[in-house]
Amino acid sequence: MDNAEIMKFMMSNLLYIVGGMGVLVVIMYVIIINLYMNISYLKKRYSQMMTGEQNGATFEQMLMDHITETRGVAEANAKLRAENQRIDALLQQAITRVGVVRFRAFQDMGSDLSYAVALLDSHNNGVVLSSIFGREDSRSYVKPIEEGHSTYTLTEEEEQALQKALQGHG
Repeated sequence: MDNAEIMKFMMSNLLYIVGGMGVLVVIMYVIIINLYMNISYLKKRYSQMMTGEQNGATFEQMLMDHITETRGVAEANAKLRAENQRIDALLQQAITRVGVVRFRAFQDMGSDLSYAVALLDSHNNGVVLSSIFGREDSRSYVKPIEEGHSTYTLTEEEEQALQKALQGHG
């Protein structure tokens, strides 16, 4: 096709070409109006968020409040962690294992009135308490335990109580 034919085609269809261009212009105006309304809405929302028109707090104030709150939570968490470590260290020394053995110390006594009690912490340190009950008197003994052993000689009942405590069968 040469220029003359193109010009002839355009002149014969000029009405349709102008009509089509008019429709495209109207469509473009509708799109522009829609975009303008969307941008206006977004500007209004942005302005409200930044100036705090909705709840009185600006976006910057809200962020600062959240940062302050987060720091407070972090400090409280650190305090709780330190307290937890302190309690854990204290519990390492608390009595966590107990073994009890009741026995009859003398054949002429009718009941298991005597006893041996082993009290140990989580490191197997503690004491063995013994009480021997007789008709005329009662005697109590305390023997230290370090790492599951005593430097004192333990009676059979005291050894049983210690083994129960070490096994955790109180």
